[in-house]
Amino acid sequence: MNILIVGNGGREHTIACRIFNSPSFDKSQSKIYCTTGNPGIDKIAEPVDIKADQTELLLNFASEKHIDFTIVGPEVPLSLGIVDAFTNNNLKIFGPSKSASEIETSKVFSKDFMARNKIPTASYKVFDDSNYSEVHDYLNSIKFPIVIKADGLAAGKGVYIAHNIEDAVSFINDIHDNLIFGTSGLKFVIEEFLEGFEVSVFVITDGTNFKILPYAQDFKKIGENDTGKNTGGMGSFAPANFLVDDITTHKITEKIILPTLKNMKQEGREFKGCLYCGLMIVKNGDEFEPYVIEFNCRFGDPETQSVLPLIKSDFLQLLIASAENKIDDYELEVNNLFSLCIVAASGGYPEKHNTGYPVSGLEDICNDCIVFHSGTKSLDNNVITNGGRVLSVVGISNKSFKDAREIAYKSISSISFKDMYYRKDIGSKLI
Repeated sequence: MNILIVGNGGREHTIACRIFNSPSFDKSQSKIYCTTGNPGIDKIAEPVDIKADQTELLLNFASEKHIDFTIVGPEVPLSLGIVDAFTNNNLKIFGPSKSASEIETSKVFSKDFMARNKIPTASYKVFDDSNYSEVHDYLNSIKFPIVIKADGLAAGKGVYIAHNIEDAVSFINDIHDNLIFGTSGLKFVIEEFLEGFEVSVFVITDGTNFKILPYAQDFKKIGENDTGKNTGGMGSFAPANFLVDDITTHKITEKIILPTLKNMKQEGREFKGCLYCGLMIVKNGDEFEPYVIEFNCRFGDPETQSVLPLIKSDFLQLLIASAENKIDDYELEVNNLFSLCIVAASGGYPEKHNTGYPVSGLEDICNDCIVFHSGTKSLDNNVITNGGRVLSVVGISNKSFKDAREIAYKSISSISFKDMYYRKDIGSKLI
């Protein structure tokens, strides 16, 4: 079986590793190709000199190389309709269509979808050029803090918590007037701030049936104690199921997952692939209520790095079952393990940062640790930095989160590059 992975970050490196170690991959003498690749992925996959957003070139490549199955990692190619293009050419692919991907690519669509289908989410109001003059009056009429979200894609940085009017006006000016996220901020959402704890839920679905992977929790802020600007994610741990009781788990399924899949299909946007549910669990009296903070149309990063090592059953067949409408026939098995991921980033991220620095110490990590490459490339047989988030260092233990955390931090302390930065408090509350 010839397999193509679209994307070349930490998420895609993790997906490639799980596929490479799937029994069905091993038995069929399969081969993995990956768009552009990176020094980690290149050890198990052949790099392809085509970018993830070059749909037509990827389509030609898949036809020429007789690709049997394609897995799309990042949101941008999904937003451009890569799944539609491949499906129309009878090529099997994992991921949602362009119209289904709008559940992530437009915050306005997502919020309106949830509102009309009574899926629990924070109250909100949408602004664009038609009512932009009303923003100040609206801000003066509501309680702070509030959450402001750019409508379109912003690499995980388009969400801002404003604690006062000055904060809010400054961010709105940045996204709407100064276009720091391009046209993504011309339309934006102002929504109620919910207090509770977050859980990330991966739902692998064929549009009707689904399997829920182990829950995770991620750390979005750049600074320790969850301070500073939003990033794409600075760490994660899994499983986080212990945070959610059985009653709340039932609510997540009945109030969020089932109505989302049902109504997406009814609206002509059948969702197949990985539905990422970013949830806030809010205490209400003696019970907890789950609310959707965001939907994503693909695996989350860095939660993927902590969740997928827990999957015991054949991961490749899980993805194929989604594409072939056979999820109900797949038996998901999960290892009884603890996983914790720490992201090593370039100094200055999520703002301006320099790259091109040699990375050392990758050979000195602990035995129970995996390093997934996110923003790296090869130069003269050396690994150098090539992005804001550079590496995901994952500690895995069959004993405890404390042990997994110690493995991850011991390993990341062996790795170095100029201006390397990582949070020292990932998972500290677990122990």
